[in-house]
Amino acid sequence: MTNGGEVLHGYPHLATVRAAITALYRRLSPDGVRAYAPSVAPADVAFSDQDDLHLGTQRVAGALVRQLRLPDARVIVSFREMRHAAAVELAAGPEYFIELNNRFRTHRRDIGAALAHEITHVLLHRLGLSFPGTRDNEILTDTATTYLGAGWLLLDAYREDRDSSQKLGYLTPEEFGYVLAKRALVFDEDPRIWFTSPQGYTSYTKGGERALRDERQPPLTTAGRVGRLRYAKDRRHALDRPGEAPARGGATGRDSGTDPAAPYLFERLPDGPRVSFPCPTCHQRIRLPVRGRVRARCGLCHTVLECDT
Repeated sequence: MTNGGEVLHGYPHLATVRAAITALYRRLSPDGVRAYAPSVAPADVAFSDQDDLHLGTQRVAGALVRQLRLPDARVIVSFREMRHAAAVELAAGPEYFIELNNRFRTHRRDIGAALAHEITHVLLHRLGLSFPGTRDNEILTDTATTYLGAGWLLLDAYREDRDSSQKLGYLTPEEFGYVLAKRALVFDEDPRIWFTSPQGYTSYTKGGERALRDERQPPLTTAGRVGRLRYAKDRRHALDRPGEAPARGGATGRDSGTDPAAPYLFERLPDGPRVSFPCPTCHQRIRLPVRGRVRARCGLCHTVLECDT
């Protein structure tokens, strides 16, 4: 929790965020992911100063438990002085104990954001899904919270002005916007109407621009002219120099070796050249023969892609 300190911006965790989206599709399946539609409704997690603190907190927790499809999870919430925003005790259940920072006694509209992250910890614990290391595991949790329909609350809790700041979660505001925009593309949602934070709205807009770039990378036919020209040049390089190492495409130029973050990678195989690239939806890498226009279906998320290889 950033409270009054400097807020980190940009996309320093983007590789881990994309790996987290891939992991969700692998663990839940495409149908399992789409079962988390729609996002939690603002009315279900609204919390006014007139609401009873404990009854209101239990009501919001219940709404988030339902959003995250944990029907048999009973969440008991308490408040205490602590460094972090919240903490959860991950036991076998059926009861889970969440502690919230005392500041939420007077910042009640952000209680839903803090609970969303902790209840997602419960979901991932039950799914047996985790990343090694505290940092990456927390990024996985923020990504899952957002992609499964509860994380817009975390972005809406971000507020910053000349004199103060507040941000919950481990992702930057732009990374939250990126994941939220990725979800919006899949679920055909428009979360912009839910934001009460101007800074959250702006961060969603910036993250959305980054998410759209994933949809416009070669060899997808939606790529722009500059990207297509660069791709054609890299393809010629790969086909004309069969004795060299694989060519990696992208804004950083060509290099040897396999780079999972590269927009595309050419490989020369006995049965002909192939190009691999990340699926714009789930980021699982797809490998296709280099032979012109082709329609491909991602084997993980089942997204159908129009490509010109």
